[in-house]
Amino acid sequence: PYPHGRYKRSQTAKNRFKRIHPCPSTGKSKGACPGWVIDHIRPLACGGPDAPSNMQWQTITDAKAKDRWERKDCR
Repeated sequence: PYPHGRYKRSQTAKNRFKRIHPCPSTGKSKGACPGWVIDHIRPLACGGPDAPSNMQWQTITDAKAKDRWERKDCR
């Protein structure tokens, strides 16, 4: 992990995920996705893989809520 509990994410894995699952708000596989973030289903902090099979689109609001309870359960 990096300082402040962050983990290095693979840009290659993220790009592969976007090719398979385009942005829900724009329908595009490249560029920004307003209102959405790519989330790890099983968090990296809990041993989840940094792979497209462990990623999902999530609204920013839902991602913030999920991050709060994940930090309590995984660390």
